[in-house]
Amino acid sequence: MEEQPPNYRGEFLRSPQHASLGLLTLGVGFLSANLLGLIVGGTLYALGWIYLPDLGFFRRWVDRRAESARRAVELQRVAEFVQRRDALLKSLSSSRCDRYNRLAAVCRDIETAGADNALVAADTGPDPRLRKLDELMWTYLRLLGIEESLDQFLETERRDDLPNVLKDAEAEAKRLTGELDALKSAGNGAALDTKQRYLGSRLERLEVLRKRQQRLDQAQENLALVVSEQERLDQQIKLIRADAVATKNAEALTARIDATVEHLDQTNKWLSELDEFKDLVADMPATELRVGYAASVPPVLPDPARVVRPAVKQRT
Repeated sequence: MEEQPPNYRGEFLRSPQHASLGLLTLGVGFLSANLLGLIVGGTLYALGWIYLPDLGFFRRWVDRRAESARRAVELQRVAEFVQRRDALLKSLSSSRCDRYNRLAAVCRDIETAGADNALVAADTGPDPRLRKLDELMWTYLRLLGIEESLDQFLETERRDDLPNVLKDAEAEAKRLTGELDALKSAGNGAALDTKQRYLGSRLERLEVLRKRQQRLDQAQENLALVVSEQERLDQQIKLIRADAVATKNAEALTARIDATVEHLDQTNKWLSELDEFKDLVADMPATELRVGYAASVPPVLPDPARVVRPAVKQRT
């Protein structure tokens, strides 16, 4: 969706420049307390209303104000995203945090080596290639979060010994069905109704167990794919580092980063289809600003007990 150009005349109506124009023309005209003053003031106000919104200084003022507002919104989105990313990182197990931090160190190596390949922030803003590193690490972090959730789910199901419970339930349903058929053949109507209701209850339980087993099988398949995607992404980022260190060709490094990000399209599409992990698979904010990939670290405050105070000279 294309951004609409500013309505300079509408902005002028709400601007301090319009208030100043009205004060200096209509206001002075009223204060003069004569008809000529009112006419001159009204004429100058009309001319100002016609010409001032089209002047370059006013349009630049409107553009700077709109840019400041847009940047403030982007900064807010980035701050909210960083908060969500840090919360996800803190929720991971220590082993997964270590894996993430090791890959983040690889990205820092890329930035350091990339300085020789013009992979640095320009005066016009953050280098888009660096932001792609942020995108790669965000995808990796999402994969780690999904892996953790799947592991927890599978561990719960393993404790319940679901496969054996399902196997016993199927055997029970088969046995009860046979007993019900025998009662029907014997014409035992008194016991038939009770047995049929009991069998219906057990069959419903069996159906629930089968659905749980389906979810278990799907989770195991998803976990295998998640781990595979993690390993692939890990190796691709390390390949970018190898190119950044071994070559001094900025175009080749850019092509490598672009190719790696393009490979993420299928992964991101698959992640978006995992409804049960919607909180984990949100995209990065649509902004040119960098969001980084390292966890935000609060500033270290000095310990009051260890603050060295200057000695006070004793008067002699």
